[in-house]
Amino acid sequence: MNHTFHIPVLGLGYSIDTPLKVAKYGISSVLSIVDDELTERMRKFHSQANKLDYVLIKKEEEDGRARRVTAYLNLIGKLVEQQFEALKAEPFNEGAAIHTYFELLPENSALKSQYLEMLQLEEGIVKASLQDNLRQQMKAGNIDVNIMSKVDKANYTANQENLGNDYTDALAAMRGFGNSTLSSAVVISAGLNPRLYTYMENCIDFYPDANGRIRKKIILKVSDFRSALIQAKMLAKKGLWVTEFRVESGLNCGGHAFATEGLLLGPILEEFKQKRNELREELSGIYQAALLNKGISLEETPVLKFTAQGGIGTAGENEFLLNYYQLDATGWGSPFLLVPEATNVDAQTLEALANAQQDDFYVSNSSPLGVLFNNFKNSTIEEQRLQRIEKGRPGSPCTKKFLSTNTEFTELPICTASREYQRLKIKQLEVTEPDPAIFAEKFEAITEKICLCEGLCASAYLKNDLLKPRENKAVSICPGPNLAYFSKQYTLKEMISHIYGREAITFKFNRPNLFVNELHLYVDYLKKDLTAQLHDLNAKKTKYFEKFRAELLKGIDYYRELIPELKLQTDIATQELHQQLQKAEEKLRLITQVLDPVKVQG
Repeated sequence: MNHTFHIPVLGLGYSIDTPLKVAKYGISSVLSIVDDELTERMRKFHSQANKLDYVLIKKEEEDGRARRVTAYLNLIGKLVEQQFEALKAEPFNEGAAIHTYFELLPENSALKSQYLEMLQLEEGIVKASLQDNLRQQMKAGNIDVNIMSKVDKANYTANQENLGNDYTDALAAMRGFGNSTLSSAVVISAGLNPRLYTYMENCIDFYPDANGRIRKKIILKVSDFRSALIQAKMLAKKGLWVTEFRVESGLNCGGHAFATEGLLLGPILEEFKQKRNELREELSGIYQAALLNKGISLEETPVLKFTAQGGIGTAGENEFLLNYYQLDATGWGSPFLLVPEATNVDAQTLEALANAQQDDFYVSNSSPLGVLFNNFKNSTIEEQRLQRIEKGRPGSPCTKKFLSTNTEFTELPICTASREYQRLKIKQLEVTEPDPAIFAEKFEAITEKICLCEGLCASAYLKNDLLKPRENKAVSICPGPNLAYFSKQYTLKEMISHIYGREAITFKFNRPNLFVNELHLYVDYLKKDLTAQLHDLNAKKTKYFEKFRAELLKGIDYYRELIPELKLQTDIATQELHQQLQKAEEKLRLITQVLDPVKVQG
């Protein structure tokens, strides 16, 4: 691709149609296909906006979920192609949108150099020829899709009969993508789902054609090298090639946060850098053998890319990651929530994000998945959650049921954010917990859960005026903590100029280095986790915390050695980085000193 960054998936609704806004400029982005109700409503919206026929696909129809996903992706693909072809056909007249395509490119782009050269030429045959050559090199951005592999509940008929494994949420979504006309990638996140991987063998577009081209590619979003290797080998044995490892910071990211056991982004990327050739060779051998068993021959192993995302905030950090770790691209997610041209954020939430303070962004236990979730204190769904508790009616009505996984009280799974579950759980708590302090603590843990199915779509509905009567308009948003430093709304051009170092955005607070930011997040996370479990530490938990501490200390040592490579501008900056690492190390030793006596006693 001509750009060296992509826009990762942003919740359910925030990037649901981002490709329609940025793909024509060659920028790749990722949309979620978790919610087929959202894709269906957005298909109707964009069909009508473009004066295209629209026929409703009901969820209750045969294979309705998969067909809804397919229909939406086909529409987005068709519209992006029309946009791109129209842009490419424009004459290079002053003020024409085709100039924007080239102006947004990074400064070191060969294509941009050719464009600037063309601008200097006098009108004539040579200039026209170069313009045609530029058009031929233009490429639309990828329309990639995201599937959270663990969001895979079973689905039932109206008579409560299980539809079977092929109709679970993740498999139906994958089928929807597989049946679409897109030539793009599926980004698989949230861990390992062997059943999903087995199902993917049925999609012929994941295999190379006679020319060695793979129409549908696989990207794994991972948080460490070991999990990447395990998942990629499992897929390779099925003849499925991972074309990209998308390494994401465990905590310095948006959405769900999957904290590693103290493994920091720098050391993780270093391991990928050192082992990339070894990884490629091992996977290639497994992959080629699996293809031969399927009767497919391939002369060359497909490309294997490495990218990183999570908390990148400056052009300097972006450039360092690309160069030092030899990455193919980076991901910039949360900052694009402040770019109305690229994402769906309603006016009220947009203003709240722009005016937010650092402590308004926090890691919570509010997700019904039971996984850490990056939350925003000033979201309207948080306000609604507190109001419902005050009225004695905690929890949310559960309509979509995507996160219904709990069978503690019911035969069919229900969601822990639902009013039904919280009522039953609080009733149980009233009988079993006499201590008022512990009761209050457990009550907060129960009622902290919020409805993500509705909340992460509401902003898209509000911005596009699609909210139905009596539909919940409370917005849930999950930006990474890095967004705290960005202070206002930005144009697409401003944000991309910032990424490529043409024009730096002014931060509203002093912003530490990307690696230091993540390190402090991990130290704070460890402190919170250790404090919560201090009253019943056992040998197993102590060993876990000791390993966590050891990895963080190794990470700090790694960063100290890395400082010369960071090529910081002044001695003051170098000294500040040393001080930040020292401060984190002292804080870490202070909060984990309780482990040493426990170890002796054990």
